[in-house]
Amino acid sequence: MNPEHGTGYLHHVLPSGLHMAYRDLGQGQAVVMVHGNPTWSYYYRHLVAALGGDDPASIGFRALVPDHIGMGHSDRWSDRHQRYSLAQRVADFDHWMQARLEEQADPDQPIDLIVHDWGGAIGLSWAARHPDKIRRLVILNTWAFNLPEGESLPWMLKVARSGLGQWLIVRFNAFAKIAARTATRRRLDPATEAAFLAPYEGQPQRRLATAEFVKDIPLSADDPAWGVLAETERRLPQLIDKPILIGWGMRDFVFGPKVLEIWGKIFPHAQVCRLDEAGHYVLEDAQDVLIPKIVEFLKGD
Repeated sequence: MNPEHGTGYLHHVLPSGLHMAYRDLGQGQAVVMVHGNPTWSYYYRHLVAALGGDDPASIGFRALVPDHIGMGHSDRWSDRHQRYSLAQRVADFDHWMQARLEEQADPDQPIDLIVHDWGGAIGLSWAARHPDKIRRLVILNTWAFNLPEGESLPWMLKVARSGLGQWLIVRFNAFAKIAARTATRRRLDPATEAAFLAPYEGQPQRRLATAEFVKDIPLSADDPAWGVLAETERRLPQLIDKPILIGWGMRDFVFGPKVLEIWGKIFPHAQVCRLDEAGHYVLEDAQDVLIPKIVEFLKGD
């Protein structure tokens, strides 16, 4: 196995020939967790332990957590050329997901899906196109629709999209470093912060994906990802009858209360867990409250 994939990771070969690394722990009901930018599968480590580890609460679940191409322990492209587009990421996730479904004793058994940040745009784009494959949904500080009219990006994302911002990200890992300091309300301990940053240290090529994710945020219909999200938003009502839990860090500087309000309109019957003192990395700030809530929700009838 390529050492890029890390200890304890499996790998899935995509049509591109690149390897997508992923964790696969436990047995039973499949729970797929999709990370965002600039995190990686490490973001879900505590939830993985609760669902697919040795804890009694984990019995009956299979935790599946991929690293997107260019992130975590997955392979990197050596250049950009739209290879890190949202459409490509949804296609990669679909290829990986179909293989995981085929591994199940019953390939038609629906999965539970947990998404955060860009994981929502990717995972929910897939889910909205395959509603029959979804049993339950957990939505954590994310989106899967285009910016409403009159809304604009937070200043940090505007800077990150600029020429200077892109240079700072690729040259100095600026986006991951700033996120590690600002995406939580309480300071990450040094070991945890180092772990979040580790996959993006080293050569600039290791940070192309984090830069491209920011550039791919669609601001108008001329942007490549706009059409993907417009189609996803149109299809989201097909998921309205699924059991849905929304866990929301209310102090998120990217996805604030206004975004939560939009989700409330799309999924008016969803359970909502508002975490008043949690930021964007809600599983870091509120793991003691949120993880038991998620486990209880997934174990529900």
